[in-house]
Amino acid sequence: MSSLTPFPKEVYSEPLGAPLEDLPTVPAIWGWMRLHWLFFLVAAFLVSVPVVAQAALVRSFPWLSLGLTTGWLWLSQSLRSRHATHLWGDLLLGFSWTWLAGSIYWGWLRWEPFWHLPIEAIGLPFAMFSLSRGLDKIGNWFYLGSLFGTAVTDLYFYLVDLIPHWRQIMLTDPSLVQPIFQSALTRVETPWGISCAISLALLLLVTGCWPLRSSHVHGWAFSGAVLSTVLVDGLFWLAAKLS
Repeated sequence: MSSLTPFPKEVYSEPLGAPLEDLPTVPAIWGWMRLHWLFFLVAAFLVSVPVVAQAALVRSFPWLSLGLTTGWLWLSQSLRSRHATHLWGDLLLGFSWTWLAGSIYWGWLRWEPFWHLPIEAIGLPFAMFSLSRGLDKIGNWFYLGSLFGTAVTDLYFYLVDLIPHWRQIMLTDPSLVQPIFQSALTRVETPWGISCAISLALLLLVTGCWPLRSSHVHGWAFSGAVLSTVLVDGLFWLAAKLS
């Protein structure tokens, strides 16, 4: 079966003349779809969590946030050791990489935008090595989707020259950042800023939607991570607009 076929192999393997009782049942197809959508939604949720929960934690307790990485890894290994939950443990392994990178960057290096992507890519060699051996596909593809979304967002900051504003916001008291937000919005709302936003949003949408044609769970985890970037970036823009 091609990886782009929308249902498992057994859905396609029966001849047209097969008895009805031998054909895949509606509950079987529904169960397959539910599993894939569940991984898609959980992957999207796990990309959003660091933006809200970890961002607040890491500013005040960076070492605690960093230490929680060990907890995520332990939970991942525990889930992976059980047949019924090994897929979720796989996904959590990829999340552990994003949590580790977020703890390091936002805890100690957040005022320097140039370090953002290199730190976020800290797990890339391990992910590529594991994928080359066919291991932990769900977690690694989730991590790659999250990293891709981060790279596209950072690219927008560079294209629209928002890097100076990023640095100022990180170095300024939170009660004094509103003028910086307004200055950044001025650049975002220029024709160039809008054009870049539309182009990169389309890139994320196409990249994120394409794997949804796959029958593999790891493709849907990748899609959830990528497409959630559009939502998170949109919420950031809305928050800046309303500030």
